[in-house]
Amino acid sequence: MNSRQEKLEAFGRLLDIMDDLREKCPWDQKQTLQSLRHLTLEEVYELSDALLTEDLPEIKKELGDVLLHLVFYAKIGSEKNSFDIADVINSLNEKLIFRHPHIYGDVQVQNEDEVKQNWEKLKLKEGNKSVLSGVTKGTPSLIKAYRIQDKVKGIGFKFANAEDAWKKVEEELAEFHAETEFDKKEQELGDIFFSLVNYARILGINPDSALERTNNKFINRFQKMENLAIDKKQNLADLSLDKMDELWEEAKKNE
Repeated sequence: MNSRQEKLEAFGRLLDIMDDLREKCPWDQKQTLQSLRHLTLEEVYELSDALLTEDLPEIKKELGDVLLHLVFYAKIGSEKNSFDIADVINSLNEKLIFRHPHIYGDVQVQNEDEVKQNWEKLKLKEGNKSVLSGVTKGTPSLIKAYRIQDKVKGIGFKFANAEDAWKKVEEELAEFHAETEFDKKEQELGDIFFSLVNYARILGINPDSALERTNNKFINRFQKMENLAIDKKQNLADLSLDKMDELWEEAKKNE
């Protein structure tokens, strides 16, 4: 592993390269905060894919891509005389110290839950008007539900245990089946999803990661089905559901 000095030198070199690109490269010169935004989202999703598979070489690559974007935004901020990378890092440092009084102060904590509770209370002291003010509108719905529940848990608004959380899931399922009006049925389905996310969170399961793994598993199996059909000189779209189920089971066995 690199020494601390080598890490600092590497980061300094990145800043120098960013300066060069912004000055000399036509593409980099043209970029703005808005033009980079969608590209940043793509890079974060690519990092997410690598993290799910724990592909360490790919994680290293994608971390570099995300870091480039962070440095790029800071460079644009300095051009606007608003902030630079040092301001970004110093602000982060101060926030981390303030929100960890059990490390940098005399507060005592017994476990992770107490750390989270202190974290949310300290955020309110910083000026946040709501515990949920940090949940962004653009967050995907599944992740947003998890973040909402995790945040309110920080001030004690939570089910006592997983069993109680599952009872809520069953209650929402019953309400969904009992509802006949479409709009209200849609609302009840949302309640089911929200309750399932909460139950998963209490069990220590990240529902977004779980669903993404299932998505990938389905894609892999379906593509194996397609390949099996080709090997058998069959057109998958022309097969009956029973025949497709047979190929599906065969694909599962080959995993």
